[in-house]
Amino acid sequence: MQVGVFAKTFPGSDPAGVLAAVRNAGFAVTQFNLACAGLPSMPDAVPDEAIRSIDAAAKATGVGLVALSGTYNMAHPDSRVREDGLRRLAVVIETAARLSIPLVTLCTGTRNAEDQWVHHPDNADLSVWADMAREMEKALLLAESHGVDLGIEPEQANIVTSAEDAVRLISEMGSKRLRIVLDPANLFEQANADEARAIVAEAVERTAGHVALAHAKDRFADGRFATAGQGVVDFADFIGRLKAAGFDGPLVTHGLSVEEAPGVARFLKGLV
Repeated sequence: MQVGVFAKTFPGSDPAGVLAAVRNAGFAVTQFNLACAGLPSMPDAVPDEAIRSIDAAAKATGVGLVALSGTYNMAHPDSRVREDGLRRLAVVIETAARLSIPLVTLCTGTRNAEDQWVHHPDNADLSVWADMAREMEKALLLAESHGVDLGIEPEQANIVTSAEDAVRLISEMGSKRLRIVLDPANLFEQANADEARAIVAEAVERTAGHVALAHAKDRFADGRFATAGQGVVDFADFIGRLKAAGFDGPLVTHGLSVEEAPGVARFLKGLV
């Protein structure tokens, strides 16, 4: 299990500088974002020079690119916004293939038109799930044509809120290209340490065999997000259960400051 970090944790738009910062903080791999190459996260196009720059930086630093962010609101109430997001996702998927990045991470979306990470009361409506599922089918066609996996993350504000939802969607889609990104802090909103441990344990068991990437973010008992190791998530138990379930992929942290990064790297590496 390799320990990594979101590349966007570190400032800059030069891949060489960003990936050097990732390596110097103690991380072996990263979830990359095209913003770290001076582009929009979901661009209209990725110039050849950007591909060469990212590839050269990864090779020079030895930092593995294990995922690429491709998040847009897959359940936006305006179908034109979804169409534009899918068009940009096609660019990201092609970029991932060119860089041999195995996974593109998604956002299953929300009916909130302003922010794809904010809950909306209509999210539980069956028609909203259907809109998201149709979008996912189109995304999977793109992924399959380029040999890239797509990662969905159970997230309280989105359509797929739980491990059960994620496995259901994978079953409905019937594609081996659809995988799960499992972040323990996104499986609940408020919980004490015992409750959080039970929720995370059940999720790991339910998603066994489907997880392509694990995230390492934490929560305080009152629901505020926290840096890994500072909240109620039992990371030793989480990592142990992932290993027991056969997961040996990347563990990528985010939601932390540049100054905290080296300490989190040491904490997680001590557990894996």
